[in-house]
Amino acid sequence: MHGESGYGLWTLVILNSAIFIIFAFSFTKPKSATDWRSLGAFSAFILALFTEMYGFPLTIYFISGWLSEKFPGLNIFSHENGHLWHAFIGSDIDPHLHPIHIAANLFIVFGFVLLSSGWKVLHAAQKNHTLATAGLYAKIRHPQYVGFVAIMFGFLLMWPTLLTLVMFPILLFMYHRLGKKEEELMIKEFGDQYLKYKKEVPAYFLKWENLFNSKGNEV
Repeated sequence: MHGESGYGLWTLVILNSAIFIIFAFSFTKPKSATDWRSLGAFSAFILALFTEMYGFPLTIYFISGWLSEKFPGLNIFSHENGHLWHAFIGSDIDPHLHPIHIAANLFIVFGFVLLSSGWKVLHAAQKNHTLATAGLYAKIRHPQYVGFVAIMFGFLLMWPTLLTLVMFPILLFMYHRLGKKEEELMIKEFGDQYLKYKKEVPAYFLKWENLFNSKGNEV
């Protein structure tokens, strides 16, 4: 190890975690227990991510021996080399300007757009005690869960760590379970109306024929 360490910056851990969690909160405005569990799981992922990004580099410590042997002379504890794919690829491009980093940012922005757009439709439906079928809800049944997953995938692409790699598939399963539970509640409340909507609209992935169809479902 040589040079200045890019870790132990706990103020940045708290600040960055708070910013993204508050953003997610403002875009989803959780009300039910399911909403809070969804936001809580996302918050745990974000906190684990920024703890390794700026606080304590657990992943780097775990693989430090291999990294030092594979890349002799590399300052593995610098923030720049915390972008592990940057060290693996050996690119001369600034890691923040690398196509991988740009792609990660696009996933994150896309996820927040889904959260924001989905919430507007859902809030209007909840206010009127109707089924949300307009906007994004005309194309997929769970745009907000897809939004959370897109954000987490973006961060995972940007800064992979052992803990977030383990957490990601677990959270995918958890969001799927939350979606199923949410659908059970919708069936109890809206009955055949929701069953018809469920049959026509996919849960998470757009149908090709609906990709450019901006009309909501009439259910």
